[in-house]
This record gives sequence, C-alpha cells and structure tokens, in this order.
Amino acid sequence: MVQGTTSDAGKSTLVAAICRVLYRRGVRVVPFKPQNMALNSAVTVDGGEIGRAQAVQAEAAGLLPHTDMNPVLLKPNSDTGCQVIIHGKVACNLEAHGYHAYKPTAMRAVLASWQRLQRQYDCIVVEGAGSPAEINLREGDIANMGFAEAADCPVLLIADIDRGGVFAHIVGTLALLSASEGQRVIGFVINRFRGDIALLQPGLDWLEQETGKPVIGVLPYLHGLHIEAEDAIPLNALSQAENRENRLRIIVPVLPHISNHTDFDALRLHPQVDFQFVPLSAEIPAADLIILSGSKNVRGDLQHLINHRWPQAISKHLRYGGKLLGICGGFQMLGQQIHDPYALEGEAGSSTGLGWLEMETTLESHKQLSQAQGKLAFADANVSGYEIHMGVTTGEALLRPALYLAGKAEGAMSADNQIAGTYLHGLFDEPESTHAWLLWAGLNHASKNFNYRDLREASLNRLADCVEQHLDWQKLNPLI
Repeated sequence: MVQGTTSDAGKSTLVAAICRVLYRRGVRVVPFKPQNMALNSAVTVDGGEIGRAQAVQAEAAGLLPHTDMNPVLLKPNSDTGCQVIIHGKVACNLEAHGYHAYKPTAMRAVLASWQRLQRQYDCIVVEGAGSPAEINLREGDIANMGFAEAADCPVLLIADIDRGGVFAHIVGTLALLSASEGQRVIGFVINRFRGDIALLQPGLDWLEQETGKPVIGVLPYLHGLHIEAEDAIPLNALSQAENRENRLRIIVPVLPHISNHTDFDALRLHPQVDFQFVPLSAEIPAADLIILSGSKNVRGDLQHLINHRWPQAISKHLRYGGKLLGICGGFQMLGQQIHDPYALEGEAGSSTGLGWLEMETTLESHKQLSQAQGKLAFADANVSGYEIHMGVTTGEALLRPALYLAGKAEGAMSADNQIAGTYLHGLFDEPESTHAWLLWAGLNHASKNFNYRDLREASLNRLADCVEQHLDWQKLNPLI
C-alpha cells in the first residue's frame, strides 16, 4: 500500500508506476483504492463508476477498469455533502457526519472487493487517501491505516520534497500513528527531487537513523510528464502558453464543482492550442472557443457563472463569431431550464438556463453510465468515450445532433453551427475527433499527427522507467 504524508504527494502516480513495472515483468497486478473522493471519474467495463485515477492505474496494469478497483467513491456536491457510490452505483447522498456513521457499511464493500481481487491477481497495489495522520478521521478509517490493518498490508510512505519540509512531513506522520500502524511502514519514498542527490544524502542518513526505516528511493522531478490528475486542476494549466502565435485559443471557466476536467487534457497538450482554465473571478480573456465543463452541482455552478457575468462575456464572444461547446453539465446549462425535483444536487427546484439551445433537462435519480463509440455528426470522424449523468434532456435542439453514438443521435448543435453540446466525456481522446473539433472551432490548419493516447502510454512507460531505476527493488521484491 502507498500512503502519503499529504494530498498530492504522488500516491496515484507511484501506484500507476509500480503497476506498469510489474505488468512489464509479467505479473498479474491490479490497482486498488478503498475510498476515493474525487469529481474526476470513469465508467468501468462492468457498467459502474470509479475514480479517474484508478482507471489510469488499470491502464498501467494492462487492464480494463472495474468497480472492484475503487469500491467507494465520494463525489462532493457541496462543502459538507457528497454522493456516495458503492461498487460503481449511487447508494445515497450524505453529509459528513452521516458518512461517518455509514463507514462500517462502506468497509464491508471495501473488503468484499479486496477479497475478490485477491482471488484473481498475483499482486494488489493499494493507494491511500490524503494522509494517515489525520487523527480526527482515524476512528472507523477505511482509506488508510484502517484498511492496512484490516488487510494486513505493508505500507510505503511517500512525501513530496518539492513543497518543502519533507523530513518534518515524514517524521511528523510517523509520530501521529499508533505503534502497530507505525510498524506497518516499511520505508519511505521521496518524490519530485531536483538537484544534487549528494546534498540530500545527509538528510536521508539522518532520517533512516531517526526512524529506523529505510529510504526506498528518491524520485526525480520529471519535467513535462503527463499523468491524468486525480482531482485537482493542474496548476500549469492556469497560466498562458508561452508561445501563443498561431494557436487556437480555448478557455474553460473553473466551476466550483467542476468534474471530469481530464476531458481537456488532449487540448491542453496539443501543440496548436493555447488552453487556459480561467477562475470565475478572473478577467475573461479573448478566445476562439469557450467550453463549459461537467459539474457535480449544475444549477449551483450555473448561478456562479451568472454571478461572475460569464453569460454577458459569452454573448459578446458569440457576436464576434466565437464557438461555444458544453459537455455534460455544461451541455445542460446551454438549455432553457434545468429541473432538480428530487434535490439530487442541492435544493429541489428549477433554474433558468443560458438559453442558447432550445431544450431543457430534468435530473432523475437513476444515473446513466455507459461507454460509447460513434461518429461526429458534422465530420467523418470516429469518437469514443463515456457518459456519466443524471440528467435527461429533451427539446427541439436535439433534432440537430452533434454526434451519433451506436447509430443514435446524441447532443445538439445550433442552426448557425456556433454552439454545440454533448453528454460524452472523452470527446477529444480520438485523434480524428480532436482534429474535427479544432477545425470546427476555427483552426484551419489543424494537425492530424497529435495522438493523445500515444502520449499517455509513453508517459506511463517513462514513469515506470524512472521508478524502476530509482526505487530499491531488492527491498520491495520480497514484499510483492
């Protein structure tokens, strides 16, 4: 099990790397995260929903994602509440105190998945959540040491040296563990190191002497590495591209409950695109294409857009010939009304949409989860991805579809070809689909050579090469 001294210490990345190393060695390896809290999710081969990070780790292990890889997924829809997904399906909506009482039920689901994976695989690489030193959450813990104790699992502790205080993070974390939990920690991995390792060595020697535990490895900072983010918006995506000349300008407002922002990774990394995530309160830059993303609280995030005057900016953008695309929740916002009669994402009620497409959406209790393949309606291009939504959309706008999935019309496109919307996530993963959308948005010389999936695969192998080189496998191999 990989646990971290902090969030974003590198747990997800290290698990993916170890999975790829073992997969290349011919080991039947599978990733596992008992409990994940994230708004980036993926649809599994068995028709459920798991955290996006576990889907990436499954890819690293040469597997299709399955609900047993992440039996408990929490999707926040407010500051204190979340949708609880068990074995890929929505179980309930709970506030924080309610979930604390629900943990024994969640733990039974976790152990059931764990036991099924044990019967199928040679090795399970487990990812913790946050930090095991969150003592206020220790009682009933199912995400970190509570699981490790129940499963009798050894633990690697990873810490991020790039943010500073790495020795304090490690020693402080150990100090807050119980005696039996501390004994489970078999060693440390220091992540994102840049500089001369000789200058770090005295600190490593001190750490091993102070704790009596080995440093299993120091991983270098890998510049330009792309691994899909578990949840947080990539910080480098908030800044402007260094060379903006001749690039298509695309902006995405950062909604408070933005979900599945990994949809845009293929655009962020495309050499002909100047892509920006724009905070709602920031000045809205000029763009060729504005994309409204998915959201876990569509009506609430729509109101935030209105409060920050984005509708006025989008209207001006459209008057000057710009294009507008909505994906999932962003698609729903483009319509005339959004109804939530069962209070699935907040208070029951209805909201007036942005009104650019003649349609309305009603949120229903059954979540639609599916993997999908098809064609774009406006270009001869294949598209593939997945749908995760509780909204059912109807209206005249759907008579002009944006896609055809399994031969059925999906999404909508305005009569003037300026506005489009779809429920499909992964819209830009297929190279030909990306090419067609960039042409639609105004990039007249869009390259056909950029392949996001090839880049993702190369990144996993680059990551695995690094981990294979810099971890002490003589210490790890006996534990696998």
